[in-house]
Amino acid sequence: MRILPLSWYQNPDVVALARDLVGMVLATEFGGERTAGRIVETEAYMGAQDRASHAYKGRTPRTEVMFGAGGRAYVYLCYGIHQLFNIVTNTGGIPHAILVRALEPLEGIETMLRRTGKKSLDASLTRGPGNVGKALGFHTTQCGRLLTGPELSIGDDGFRFPPGQVLASPRIGVDYAGDDAALPFRFYVSGHPNVSGKPR
Repeated sequence: MRILPLSWYQNPDVVALARDLVGMVLATEFGGERTAGRIVETEAYMGAQDRASHAYKGRTPRTEVMFGAGGRAYVYLCYGIHQLFNIVTNTGGIPHAILVRALEPLEGIETMLRRTGKKSLDASLTRGPGNVGKALGFHTTQCGRLLTGPELSIGDDGFRFPPGQVLASPRIGVDYAGDDAALPFRFYVSGHPNVSGKPR
């Protein structure tokens, strides 16, 4: 599998990157435990001009990593519970990011089950960004880590979903963003059981 180079993330088109990430393999190896899954749902966030983005209100200690060059992890705590994994994109100073919302588990399923407290494998294991964060062992202390390994990487193993199977929709849970809430910046595999949102 080819690990995506840092230059791949520094593309200025965050929406195209969010679409292209569907089908790629996200892998972690924290504490000697490897887990991996195929990305089946993403959301793009277009920085300072996007009211749904954390960077809309400017640079803060939490969003500082978003203003760096693409190819690093942005992990933040949501509702005081969920560790959500995002990918910083574009060049330095332009805070674009992509949220990974769902995966199809590939490796380390027993580890994922233990981390999530689930007894058996089903589609809910890595459905939704909170479950992705828990199953793959993400924590805010990993914010800023490079996506080129060895602990964290995204790779291309040559697999592709059929073009007509990857659809776009508005993002989920951003109703506060006004007109930006309607932007078709969410990409998902139609009919895949691990996808977290209903078709819109």
